[in-house]
Amino acid sequence: MAAAERAPRLAWRLLAWTLATLLGVWLVLVASAYQTAVHEAREISDGQLKAAARLLLTAPVQGPAPAVDAAALPVRAEPRYAPELHVVVWESGALRWDPEAWAARLPPSLPEGYHTLVLPLAGEVRTWRWFVAEHGARRVAVGLDVSRHAELGRDVAEHLVRPAVVLLPLVALLLGWAIRRGLAPLSALAEALQHFDPDTARGLPPAQRYDELQRLQRALRALVERLHALWQRERCFTSDVAHELRSPLTALVWQARLARLQTGTPEGDAALQTVEREALRAGEILTQLLALARADAPGGETAQPVDLLTLVHDVVDDCVASAGGERSAPEVQGRSCVVHARPTLLRLALRNLVDNALRHTHAQTRVAVRVGPRADGAVVLEVLDEGGARAQAPADRGGLGLGLTLVQRIAQHEGARFEFLPNPSPPWATGFALVWGAPSGSG
Repeated sequence: MAAAERAPRLAWRLLAWTLATLLGVWLVLVASAYQTAVHEAREISDGQLKAAARLLLTAPVQGPAPAVDAAALPVRAEPRYAPELHVVVWESGALRWDPEAWAARLPPSLPEGYHTLVLPLAGEVRTWRWFVAEHGARRVAVGLDVSRHAELGRDVAEHLVRPAVVLLPLVALLLGWAIRRGLAPLSALAEALQHFDPDTARGLPPAQRYDELQRLQRALRALVERLHALWQRERCFTSDVAHELRSPLTALVWQARLARLQTGTPEGDAALQTVEREALRAGEILTQLLALARADAPGGETAQPVDLLTLVHDVVDDCVASAGGERSAPEVQGRSCVVHARPTLLRLALRNLVDNALRHTHAQTRVAVRVGPRADGAVVLEVLDEGGARAQAPADRGGLGLGLTLVQRIAQHEGARFEFLPNPSPPWATGFALVWGAPSGSG
């Protein structure tokens, strides 16, 4: 319970991912705003340079340019977003206007158009943007410091950052409230499941409004149905085990008591033989239970190609040896067919089918094992008999019994279907089959 209380909450996870996404989008927006502001500032500056150059190409220039020492120029207080323009004018190849001595710092020959240059000013190297134009005998160069572009981009980004820093806590609170409200139906569903009774399948939550919860409810209902089917099979199997074990254990008790009371008499010897026989029967039942546990356990033996006809011959020989000559050997019919299965479990299933046929029929009853393909393409292994004492369906006799239950489990594991054959072709009266391939009823 304490571990469940320490488990992280989905609402916090959703809030964290939402805030992380929001922060990522916000950072991308800031970077995009910075780049856009720098680009637009450059476009505007280029337009200013071009407009100023066109104006200077037609404006009159009075007198020659005075000689100015650039190092002695006073530092001017420049407007924040209105950069100072630097102008150089030549007339018929002669310098006419250069108050800041830029002509000496510019390259000797600049073609018309825009140029980005790295030039010193007052002992500091900066990046400049220049525009050169000519008209008649006049040549004009207009430039400005492009560090203003980055400054403008930073200012725009800062204007986006400041409100975000203030609003982010408020956004987190609002998102937390919204996520909590949005997950309220899920919390209600979890609360309703607390009252669910798995034994009766009662208390499942009512129909949900939202598609995601409807799918979750359908999955829960399907899981409950599968669990109930599993529990029902386990109850039937437990009943079969109790029924199978009750007879030999009861016989062991009474025959052991009889042997103790009549020691040394023929009746006592017969009782001891019965004790031995019933003990072997109980041991066989426990061996089958162990095999069933092995069939249900993951891992173990791997599947491989198995020749059913060869397997049938081996199992029939074992059954004949176990019978000790009390019954004739079952007939083997058909031809070789290969399936992909685990040999040990398949041998156990077939042994149970053959033993079932021999145990529940008279000594003179014929038993056959038939292997071959069916008309619908399926591979079938059938164990048939002439009826005798068990010419009725297993369901009419109170269940499959432990041996057949084991066969059914193994069939499920090996990709086969276990079928009861109430009316096989004459002379056979009853039988069971393991079927691989096409489903029943397919044409």
